[in-house]
Amino acid sequence: MKIKDKKIEEVLMRSVDQVLPSKDGLKKLMQKKKIRLYLGIDPTATKLHLGHTINLRKIQEFADLGHEAILVIGTGTVLTGDPSLRKEARKKITKKEIKENIKTWKKQASKIIDFSKVKIKYNGDWLLKLRLEDINNIASNITAVKLFQRDSFQRRIEKGGIVWSNETLYPLLQGYDSVYLDVDLEVGGTDQIFNMLIGRDLQKKMNNREKFVLTSPMIVGIDGNPMSKSSGNCIWINDSPNEMYGKIMSIPDNLIESYFELLTNINKTSNNYRDAKARLAREIVTMYHSKKAALSAEKEFNKVFKEKGLPTKIPGIKVNRKKINILDLLVKTKLVSSKSDAKRLILQKGVKINSKVQKDWKAIIEIKKGLIIQVGKRKFAKIV
Repeated sequence: MKIKDKKIEEVLMRSVDQVLPSKDGLKKLMQKKKIRLYLGIDPTATKLHLGHTINLRKIQEFADLGHEAILVIGTGTVLTGDPSLRKEARKKITKKEIKENIKTWKKQASKIIDFSKVKIKYNGDWLLKLRLEDINNIASNITAVKLFQRDSFQRRIEKGGIVWSNETLYPLLQGYDSVYLDVDLEVGGTDQIFNMLIGRDLQKKMNNREKFVLTSPMIVGIDGNPMSKSSGNCIWINDSPNEMYGKIMSIPDNLIESYFELLTNINKTSNNYRDAKARLAREIVTMYHSKKAALSAEKEFNKVFKEKGLPTKIPGIKVNRKKINILDLLVKTKLVSSKSDAKRLILQKGVKINSKVQKDWKAIIEIKKGLIIQVGKRKFAKIV
């Protein structure tokens, strides 16, 4: 196999769920010419997580092969809100929130993307200029029946939920990105398959040519559910080295292999779960920080979890009272989000004060300088 063909094969194999209408068709096209492809991401949060990196890494792979790769930030589509996998409609977002969300995106994405090879475009630049006549023309290419066939809509309807008209517009708007950019390929997660195939239909009908679709698996978060900001189970690109390392070490053992495949360029190297997970954590922290930071994070993790020691740095907090209820103390330290959360953790034996497990959620704690409060395995605070 030629070196070029081998590289194409690797790009179309690793971290890929499926290629539609066929992998062979896309491979032949890539052998013949430089293709244009894009990945779209809606700015629904200020941070990018490791789930986003799968497809960011993928479009960079295409760019490294000399193809024209585009990162589309959905400043237009986000106003409608993607209904994919949603049990209910997304909350409306303001233009001010969008601006705030994307402020640091390029900086975060630059840890993965070489922007001398990958272009950034904002779909609000063309979607917000569409006239009623344009929208009517786009919509006339797709039947309403087809839009309502998507699984998430059907599940909502079966349970007596509501599907709003603006939600049915979303795949049309995302699909129009393919038409406007006149792409050969769209890259996205498996949750985007419906939207991407609508774009394929529109590209055929409006530009009279084929568009391929490449999907990558969605990654599972640290709680075993799909990684998403709403679930609070994310490993963020801008997490500190210690936080990132600790989160990766907490993933279920059955996710190690998929994390290696989807998030790195190496394969699982050990059948010992802890050793494999430590290698994975070092690799990912090195990718987004540095090798030095990864080794330091590993040393700190081992100190706390293997040697049962205290972290080198513990956030300090002042409490201007001699005595305080334990629930109030936990909320004040910001180790928990609420008193009910604090009570639940105490009942689960997840709270320690000076290394002693706390079992009484009504306890009154005497405040002393140097008192160490611990919640779960990784959260600490010290009275100063």
